Amino acid sequence: MEQKDSFLDVVSGFKAVFLDSYGVLKNYQGLIEGVQETLDFIQARGIEFRILTNDASRSQDQQAESFLRLGLKGIPAEKIVTSGMMAKQYLQLKIKGGKVAYLGTANAAHYIMQANLESVAIADLDKHDLEDIKAMVFLDDEGFDWNFDINRTVNLIRKKNMPIIVANSDNLYPVSHNNVSIATGGIAKLVESIINKKFIHFGKPDTQMFNFAFEDINRYSEYNKEEILMVGDTLHTDILGGNKFGIKTALVLSGNTSPSEMEMNIRSTGIIPDYICESIVG
Repeated sequence: MEQKDSFLDVVSGFKAVFLDSYGVLKNYQGLIEGVQETLDFIQARGIEFRILTNDASRSQDQQAESFLRLGLKGIPAEKIVTSGMMAKQYLQLKIKGGKVAYLGTANAAHYIMQANLESVAIADLDKHDLEDIKAMVFLDDEGFDWNFDINRTVNLIRKKNMPIIVANSDNLYPVSHNNVSIATGGIAKLVESIINKKFIHFGKPDTQMFNFAFEDINRYSEYNKEEILMVGDTLHTDILGGNKFGIKTALVLSGNTSPSEMEMNIRSTGIIPDYICESIVG
């Protein structure tokens, strides 16, 4: 682990960089000031990049549009890799026909269910007619009644032996300087513990997203793992995922990990980044 004053010094030593989205490029206030200049710096030096996000609620195109609305230019849709893409790929390959129940928003369901499958919100499920339900997907932390629909989800999973997919592995996300909100992964882990079943989790720290991004950049040039840097604000997802994949990692203190908690969190988790930067700015 090496303390660095300048992220630009760190990233200059790599041929490619994987960037988390929330906490690295943007936060609850919007775009992090100075991120555009860093992105321009990366592109001007010919460093390839991909955005790796556990946000499963929006497609690549929607993610790219959201960056543009925030004022961040230079991120085309094809450079964005989402956990929703991984969940969608699984459904396309594994679920042949039938219906998929989901917990989340209708918008997120539309994106995930482009695998020619019929989706049904958990709130609209007929508990007496579950024959056609072939899978259950945790999509988003919004779009449902937390009491009624989570209880209904627990009972569905108890009754049906089927794949349970978690499209976003994040446990929480910041909503202000001092407060966080429970994310989809946190809801899924609660249900897992209640019914004592293991679900299929997509997104960081699992290696599927890293493999996808690695294979994608190697379609255009040749990159070795030692030439790639993973940048994120969360030890348990971004840094652990990059470490498991075998690439260098940089923890930034502009999101989930604060400067005051950084040292204690690294010591208590044993998840050690190769670099620590205040942010990707400067």
